[in-house]
Amino acid sequence: MAEDEEIDYDTLAQSVLLASSQHDIPALRTLLQNCRANFQDPETLSSPLHAAIAACDPDLSDSKNNDEHVNGTTNGVTNGTSNGDLPDTKTELEQAAATLKYLLQNGAIWNDLDANNETPGCLAKRLGLDPLYDIMVDAGVRAELLLNRLDGYEALPEADSDSEQDDVNVDIEGAPAMTSDYNPSSVKDHPPSTIEDTSSTPNLPASNPSPPIDPSLTNSAYLSSTLTHTPTNNLLDASSNGIMMTWETPIMTRTATLLLPTPNLRVLNIGHGLGILDDALQTHFPASHHIIEAHPTVLSQMRENGWSSKPGVTIHSGRWQDIAPNLLEQGETFDAIYFDTFAESYSALRTFFSEFVVGLLSEGGRFGFFMGCGADRRICYDVYTKVVEIDLFEAGFEVDWEEIGVDVGGMDERGEWEGVRRRYWVLDKYRLPICRFLE
Repeated sequence: MAEDEEIDYDTLAQSVLLASSQHDIPALRTLLQNCRANFQDPETLSSPLHAAIAACDPDLSDSKNNDEHVNGTTNGVTNGTSNGDLPDTKTELEQAAATLKYLLQNGAIWNDLDANNETPGCLAKRLGLDPLYDIMVDAGVRAELLLNRLDGYEALPEADSDSEQDDVNVDIEGAPAMTSDYNPSSVKDHPPSTIEDTSSTPNLPASNPSPPIDPSLTNSAYLSSTLTHTPTNNLLDASSNGIMMTWETPIMTRTATLLLPTPNLRVLNIGHGLGILDDALQTHFPASHHIIEAHPTVLSQMRENGWSSKPGVTIHSGRWQDIAPNLLEQGETFDAIYFDTFAESYSALRTFFSEFVVGLLSEGGRFGFFMGCGADRRICYDVYTKVVEIDLFEAGFEVDWEEIGVDVGGMDERGEWEGVRRRYWVLDKYRLPICRFLE
């Protein structure tokens, strides 16, 4: 295309969407010379990935086949083809798979949301297109792994020339746009660490004060917030975010059983919350039971409930970031360790098992944590299950998952989420992780 020829990007975008729906990679190869595949239709918000997947909708294929049958069948022959020669679904899926991979290589975003609030992977799962769903999960894993790694590096100094602006878009296959509303990098429903730094927020005039910080955004805001209990005995922060809820009881009960298979073991729990897990751990008669808790309200409740006087129980008041190094220096080791904190991103969990569990867990010991990463969307939960597995492996751990059913419908009937700002769990299966050192 001539340099002085003006590009109609609206038409170009629609052409890319059409070529994606037709799985026409040669056409995409030409079209994407002038743009990347990371855009969405202004009305439907469908991306090229959505278009490529939607074209494989079995209902659309059945409708097309029925039309051909009605309009062209004579004595068992349809347009010169026997009734048994239906379109090759396998071939169609293979073409769609190749198209998805090509789009991802050219900047398509794995977790863009369309007007139906579906990512491309959500759409593939709803349509029963598992091979395409798996491609989107793998794209999410690659993107999240790389973004998590980049989060650990300091930003390079800004370039002097404005001509470097185009280089800002690092080519991360399937990586989400930096302005994406969704980021599953949190342990429960807690925002990612990238929005924790509020120090650069400009000062507003005194007549227009800044709104109070949501306690779930930063750990420091959470620790200074007021906690409340709902009528259903759920623990909420000052913005009504769920810290710990009673629906987690079966999960915690089973976790305690797997962490402490025999009596007289040493256990460390980070994050007391409602005390559901610590109550369950006590039923297995640990030899020593250490609890790290940082919130003043929870610590006060623990004293009222008699935890400070229970035999073998040691309460460490403070943040795990301050307590865990001391335990390492003292040479403490544990047969079981559990991690479930609030207002901390996934990077905090990764840091904990990479830098502290490796030194605090005894040989043959077991490590667990609340697996709530991305639990407000199926594909994000699947993505972070794989991300966690990879990070654990790099830290020297193997993980076994046990699925536990979650009565999502029953939560509504019992009013579990009444008064809670937003749900941090919507799935009908919980994956319970038990980690051990690699042999």
